[in-house]
Amino acid sequence: MGRRVVVTGATGFVGANLARRLLGDGHSVHLLVRPGYAAWRLAEIQSDVRVHVTTLQDRAGVERAIEDVRPEWIFHLAVHGAYSSQTDVREMFQTNVLGTVNLVEACLRTGFEAFVNTGSSSEYGFKDHAPNEREWLEPNSHYSVTKAATTHYCRFTAQSRTVHMPTLRLYSVFGPYEEPTRLLPAIFVRALDGELPPLASPAIARDFVYVDDVVDALLLAATRRDLEPGGVYNVGSGVQTTLEEVVECARRIAGVTAAASWGSMPDRKWDTTSWVADNRKIRSELGWSPRLDFEQGFRAMLDWFRAHPDMIELYKKCQGR
Repeated sequence: MGRRVVVTGATGFVGANLARRLLGDGHSVHLLVRPGYAAWRLAEIQSDVRVHVTTLQDRAGVERAIEDVRPEWIFHLAVHGAYSSQTDVREMFQTNVLGTVNLVEACLRTGFEAFVNTGSSSEYGFKDHAPNEREWLEPNSHYSVTKAATTHYCRFTAQSRTVHMPTLRLYSVFGPYEEPTRLLPAIFVRALDGELPPLASPAIARDFVYVDDVVDALLLAATRRDLEPGGVYNVGSGVQTTLEEVVECARRIAGVTAAASWGSMPDRKWDTTSWVADNRKIRSELGWSPRLDFEQGFRAMLDWFRAHPDMIELYKKCQGR
């Protein structure tokens, strides 16, 4: 049976993929988007969803939208500060913390089956191992401070109000509609031309997880009502991939022969040689595990670009090519 669903952050990468899956599964999909939103990820599904324009900071606007929809499921993916260009700390707190409070309170008034919050692996900060969900948080940016605060808020609300409100801490998600200026999209688009983009240190590592697997986890979190109130779950492959291994994948799969210009892009303040998920909890409690490893996801992403030449051109333009 289809649900009335609200998705925040659907103009972003993961949200756009989630909205498509929800539509495919027969749900009634409503999107909360900010004024002047970028619509390119939603162009082909715009007529199939209902769009509600408001900022999360606008308490009255959020309340009107939620009262209108009365959603059974809410997927909260809207954030500010996830991109290096988003540096306004006040905007981060207003969107990520205050905006979440406005949304949660509005949804509590109308009632719901599931409210799935999305957290970030950056809440853990720099660790030399795969952290589990019970570990001490050491956020490594203002953005991750706001995400940690939101996780605690949702967990406490779930426990004190006895509502289903899990948080999924996402690791390095990649796939269709990813932000064009990020590393993997730059590698994919360049690889199609047999090239490589400027690169940082080959030892930099991430836990890459394909977006379809993340969408699976989000839907499982909504449907599994037997979870602990406010449970937190790491969503990552459990396998660390270095930038050097990413380049080798591009050579092996896309036939790239260009030399890698290591160090031609400076390391960023969040870059590290150790970043990987302990995903045992989500495996045991939700029965989730990634269906695609990094190489399979790499192949799937290249296939998506080849099937969407218009996206290749859009990504090249965004990358200044």
